[in-house]
Amino acid sequence: MSMTTTERHAVTDDDAATLTTRERVVLAELRRDVTLEDIARQLWVTRNTVKSQVRSIYRKIGVSTRAEAVDWARTHRF
Repeated sequence: MSMTTTERHAVTDDDAATLTTRERVVLAELRRDVTLEDIARQLWVTRNTVKSQVRSIYRKIGVSTRAEAVDWARTHRF
């Protein structure tokens, strides 16, 4: 049985504290209408690095899509 977005958010509030500084930067960038390639260029890393960071963010905050991550960030004032 899959969890709803609200249930995921409720269980992962403490995990937000485990986001690295770079993951917080990437999460903030996900709110903008830019590609992962654009984010990578801005941060002087490869697209694969950003993809790995995004996967780590999703796992830590308990989401599976960019839209859910952006919603989570808004809800948690990131």
